[in-house]
Amino acid sequence: MIHVEHLFHSYQRNDQFQVHDISFDVREGEIFGFLGPNGAGKSTTQRILTGLLPLQRGQVTVAGHDLRHPRRELFNLIGVSFEQPNVYKKLTGLENLRFFRDLYTGPTADPRDLLQRFGLTEVAHKRASTYSKGMQQRLVLARSLLNRPRLWFLDEPTSGLDPVSAQNIKQLIRDQQAAGTTIFLTTHDMHVADELCDRVAFLNAGRIVALDTPRNLRLRFGQQLLKVEYRQNGTVASEWLAPEEAAARQRLLDLMEAGTLETVHSQEAGLDAVFIAITGRELT
Repeated sequence: MIHVEHLFHSYQRNDQFQVHDISFDVREGEIFGFLGPNGAGKSTTQRILTGLLPLQRGQVTVAGHDLRHPRRELFNLIGVSFEQPNVYKKLTGLENLRFFRDLYTGPTADPRDLLQRFGLTEVAHKRASTYSKGMQQRLVLARSLLNRPRLWFLDEPTSGLDPVSAQNIKQLIRDQQAAGTTIFLTTHDMHVADELCDRVAFLNAGRIVALDTPRNLRLRFGQQLLKVEYRQNGTVASEWLAPEEAAARQRLLDLMEAGTLETVHSQEAGLDAVFIAITGRELT
């Protein structure tokens, strides 16, 4: 569905590259996570893939369209939800969706159905300027599905949403995948990526530093930990132990032999810990 080969991009149009020689493929029907900290080049790459930035150097094919010569038909095949809500605030929610629906030349969804799907029916006739940030974000997500896209680009889709709304959006993403939509997800939230993505690419300083399934990345780079709780001076103390280390195994045996051990919980390394292990930097 997406093929990227040796992609470079420089806003200064010199050798200071915000995206530096990246290559990857996105398979049809998968949720592909593009992960990294702010400033890593995630949004720049997405803007190139969606035609918002010109292709400077490299080969990029999106839904069968060569981005060296993009055609209008491409925009009937893709949906884009931006991180920052960008709606017409003087228009109502329904008017926003009706306006954007008329920009497409192919089949479109019913705006009222989308508003209901995103819990915006009661504010359909209110100006978007009166919406909360979370409501505006849901309106942007609804707008991105107007053309029933084959390829759905999501930039931080749960940003600004309360926990219930975020969970609903994650379920919607799963439902869209089940219906055959390919999803390109950019985020710095490793928990969202771990829950949803079939494969993920780690981007750091404009370069892809790892690409695999979340499970394989955890197995290769993550460290399993044990949280032990034990009695000490009349209170319960706790610490983390790495079972791969001989000293940690001995510490666990000592606690067991002393009869002070109360609980042992295993914890697999998350993608955020894996990213730190690969790059040496935290996600910020």
